Amino acid sequence: MASSTEGQRDGHLPPDLTAAQGAGAPTAATGRVHGAAPSHAGVAIPAPRHDDALALLEQRRSLPLRSLVAPGPSPEELTRLLAIAARVPDHGRLAPWRFIVLAGAARAEAGDRLDALYLTQNPDLPAAKADMWRLYLLRAPITVVLVSRPDPTAKVPVFNQILSAGAAGMALVTAATAMGYAAQWLLKWPGRDPAAAALLGVGVGEQVAGFIHLGSPAERVDDRARPDLASLVTYWRGD
Repeated sequence: MASSTEGQRDGHLPPDLTAAQGAGAPTAATGRVHGAAPSHAGVAIPAPRHDDALALLEQRRSLPLRSLVAPGPSPEELTRLLAIAARVPDHGRLAPWRFIVLAGAARAEAGDRLDALYLTQNPDLPAAKADMWRLYLLRAPITVVLVSRPDPTAKVPVFNQILSAGAAGMALVTAATAMGYAAQWLLKWPGRDPAAAALLGVGVGEQVAGFIHLGSPAERVDDRARPDLASLVTYWRGD
């Protein structure tokens, strides 16, 4: 695990993920590199409508962590999911986010180290909670730690870069749902505490945006109340 984590600290994706992204490659249709000024006549071209995708977005909801069971995404499926998660709006192409994957035996090892740290911070912790973080990370087959890493020296505002990290998280959650899995996005103590985050490989200037737990759904849950659009949407008319 150490070698792969070190590669992640350098901000590099594994070779298979890098290939899956295809960043900066010319498109087959135009032969031009992404970012070049388009040339067109200003006329709309036919675009496919994906009603199944719209229905998925309308019905998607997160499942409680207790409802995520094995199997989780295979290594090949996870590679595809992370490549999709990296395909989000990213002004300046800074990739101001990265992913730390906790899977297999690494979940228990990370949990044990978090439990040890938590005990040093909470010496009066009841014995019944001594392995709480180990058990937490073992609940889902795979946990992806979404790391926000904005570049304060870039021309792109830091807030925009943080929003891009959020978009990556939502893309991962939605893609996992489309693949037939379930997900829950949480941010508990290991992501909020700097020492705990550092233990997981989060570096200086980085911040955990969430723990995205992935697995198969073990139950169907009712939808929750959704916001009232009438109270959220206004149309500017210059009045």
